[in-house]
Amino acid sequence: MGEIIHLRIDGRDVAVEAPASILQAALADGAALTANVGCMGQGVCGACRCLVRRDGERQIATALACETRAEAAMQVSFIDYFTPDRPHRYDIAAIRDLWQLSDAVDTYFPEAAHCRHCSGCDRACPKGLSVQQGVALSVAGDFAAAAAIFEQCVMCNLCTLACPERIWPNHLGLMVRRAIAALTLRPSDLIRRLNEIERDVMTPDQTERA
Repeated sequence: MGEIIHLRIDGRDVAVEAPASILQAALADGAALTANVGCMGQGVCGACRCLVRRDGERQIATALACETRAEAAMQVSFIDYFTPDRPHRYDIAAIRDLWQLSDAVDTYFPEAAHCRHCSGCDRACPKGLSVQQGVALSVAGDFAAAAAIFEQCVMCNLCTLACPERIWPNHLGLMVRRAIAALTLRPSDLIRRLNEIERDVMTPDQTERA
């Protein structure tokens, strides 16, 4: 039997055999998990967001319970997932070039140009993304670089919660990622396979079995 570690989750004393994630520790406690576990069919990835204070540290950090290891004397508080109250509705098919994407950023996310550069979004991000830079790059029109920054975003909405300008950075990043994917060439392996089909090197039936 491994080491038993003790921590507090939402005010409850929890004991779990190490190693274990915070989410596994919460499960081991026997409490019914009816929220904050998006990967278990109760929502979306990023729903297991929580605040964590480690033993001997004063600073509180955001984390995802599924990927953060439980530690002795750790204090954890889950944050209820929320859906922003003003969803952005846009048609990706209507964005046919980068000029139109730039217009879409101005139209659907006008607050992005007024970023205060307070770094609240960066501190709130449990994935450690450079959210503020992603917003700035989107406004500047460097969409490929912005999309790369938001590639690991799990849509936990914590940056949106932290933003005093209500920019909704993760939703801006999602629109940019969607548009870049729609505007760029198909993946190289798909293009290669299509070329093979055209040259009768591989038939569609063989493609299905590959």
